[in-house]
Amino acid sequence: MRTTAACLMLALVSTPALAAELDIGLRTPQGRPAQDAVVTVYPAAGLPAGPIRFDWPYKVIQKDIQFHPFVLVVPVGATVAFPNLDQVRHHVYSFSPAHRFELKLYGKDQTETVRFDKAGPVALGCNIHDQMVAFIKVVDTPYAAKADASGEVKLRGLPAGKVTVRIWHPYLKARGNELVQTLVLPAQGAMRDPVVLDLRPPAPHHMSY
Repeated sequence: MRTTAACLMLALVSTPALAAELDIGLRTPQGRPAQDAVVTVYPAAGLPAGPIRFDWPYKVIQKDIQFHPFVLVVPVGATVAFPNLDQVRHHVYSFSPAHRFELKLYGKDQTETVRFDKAGPVALGCNIHDQMVAFIKVVDTPYAAKADASGEVKLRGLPAGKVTVRIWHPYLKARGNELVQTLVLPAQGAMRDPVVLDLRPPAPHHMSY
């Protein structure tokens, strides 16, 4: 009986409780929501084993001579679809160190795919339409989310304790377009973390990576 109780106590101590919650409110210095910022969390205790999966589509649509969404978050190893819904042809490419690729001219209702096997930001452009710009943030943690239209990010099921939080935005005025901070998450309840992001205006027709 004592042996069983001791084993149970050891299991409780050695297994981190996935009970912590983190709510981050992202605003510009002018008080506007910092939409499309990507938050990734790295627990000091390490990341869980196994493949990373998110419940949103791994897809960048070409429609109305724009990419949709402007920022897409995918895990390392994800295959992203690039469907063309426009009446014109597109030539999608990236010169980003995380993944260089080129999808030569293809037309309406055609779809090309690309597999992303390295973490990092990937800037997208169209060789025909300079106004088309978007970003794929390839992440190596399951604890990742993108800020919504109100600048809010809610992460659930995090391990309690010390974590490193990285906040990335393609136009953030910071080294690597990223802020890094350390937090200690409580075992119960949500921690609220307001963050101000100083964003530069997007440069027209300019690939920043």
